[in-house]
Order: sequence, then C-alpha cells, then structure tokens
Amino acid sequence: MGATKSETQSMSDRNTPDTENGAIKDPAEWTTGEEPMTGAQDSYVHTLARKAGEEVPDEMTKAEASMKIDELREKTGVSEAPKKPKSGKA
Repeated sequence: MGATKSETQSMSDRNTPDTENGAIKDPAEWTTGEEPMTGAQDSYVHTLARKAGEEVPDEMTKAEASMKIDELREKTGVSEAPKKPKSGKA
C-alpha cells in the first residue's frame, strides 16, 4: 500500500493552497487571499521590484502579492524563491 498524497508532501507543499484534484488554486480564490501580505511576501516583492526597476504598493493582500511576485519573477528571470539559510551555521 502506498502513502497518500498528504503523507508524501513536503512541508512547503502543505502550505500551498491546493484544489481537491491537486491543482494549485488561483490566488484570487484563496480563503485568506484578502488578508494583508505576509512579511516574507512584503520583503520578496520589494526585492524583485527593485531588480525589475519597478515600484510596487506598500499595502497589498496575500493574493495580490502572490500574483505580483509571479509577474516580477518572470520579468527578472528568477525561476524560484531564494533558499532559506540553514540555521546554526554561518
């Protein structure tokens, strides 16, 4: 017997909003999409905006920030989010 999808998902996958069939939900459909963007989104969207030579609003929802991050990643050629540094080692 194989593991279920939830048993084999990594921690980051569990934080990705999924539809029932496993496809990624559009950020506009997120149940928390209208909440203010997270601190990590705020930092990342502004970093990408600087690289792209654009300005972004200081106040965005989680969904707006996610869509803007995707747009800016395409413009800047950044294919994935930066890796978190490993704690405990400098």
